[in-house]
Amino acid sequence: MSKDETQIHPSAIVHPDARIAPGVFIGPFSIIGANVTIGKNTRFDAHAFVEGHTEIGEDCRFFPYSMIGTEPQDVGYKEEVTLLKIGDKNIFREFCTVHRGTAKGGGQTVIGNDNYFMAYAHVAHDCSVGNEIVALNAASLAGHVTVDDYATVGAFSGIHQFCRVGKYAFIGGYSCCTQDVVPFCRVAGDRPTLLYGTNSVGLRRRGFSRERIAAIKEMLKILLYSDLNTQQALEEIKSRFSSGEDRDELIKFVEYSKRGFIKKTGNKWEKNSG
Repeated sequence: MSKDETQIHPSAIVHPDARIAPGVFIGPFSIIGANVTIGKNTRFDAHAFVEGHTEIGEDCRFFPYSMIGTEPQDVGYKEEVTLLKIGDKNIFREFCTVHRGTAKGGGQTVIGNDNYFMAYAHVAHDCSVGNEIVALNAASLAGHVTVDDYATVGAFSGIHQFCRVGKYAFIGGYSCCTQDVVPFCRVAGDRPTLLYGTNSVGLRRRGFSRERIAAIKEMLKILLYSDLNTQQALEEIKSRFSSGEDRDELIKFVEYSKRGFIKKTGNKWEKNSG
């Protein structure tokens, strides 16, 4: 078919009120509900299921048995009209589940662009996911979780409701995070989840210079490995480092943390930490 053609398999069930842009492919036995909007060149493989007030951007890919836009798993949900918004170029592998928001939680679940959700990953109601995150197999975000850009959530890991995961953070497999994960950090483990220094490998892969990584490591050392309390550490960072993207991101994240953030360390700070 041409790039502008829409192809719907004869066995698929697509509600006539669904809004489907050119170039969409809907595979065998897939189901698309009445209030769904689908952007150009998005593809649904066999047995994909999309319902509710769901907006999907362009060039997304939904693998078999992905369940998108279904009702939130919230006992207080009373069939209110709530939303799921998904941006462009997202990939949802087999058996992924993504739920709409709740009225009490802001009314919408939002996913940005260029994200990769591996098989069995779960995004619960009222979550906010940024851009270019990776959620590995069976990674689960509880309700009201925020995951910022470029973060990685390891396989079989769970993020407690209302927690936040900062930019460029890395969460190891089988972790259970009940507090916020500071930007640029590595954490891993289950009860407790421990801090393992800077996500230096991830930062290098994202094009961070050696000097930039060194400055981040020094800021994290002050915040997480010194004898200063949080407020003292922030003041020390402000006094020693001029305003900039990384410094401001770290300070803003910590200042707005409501659940506290993971500080218990799994290793001593060393020159080769991270």
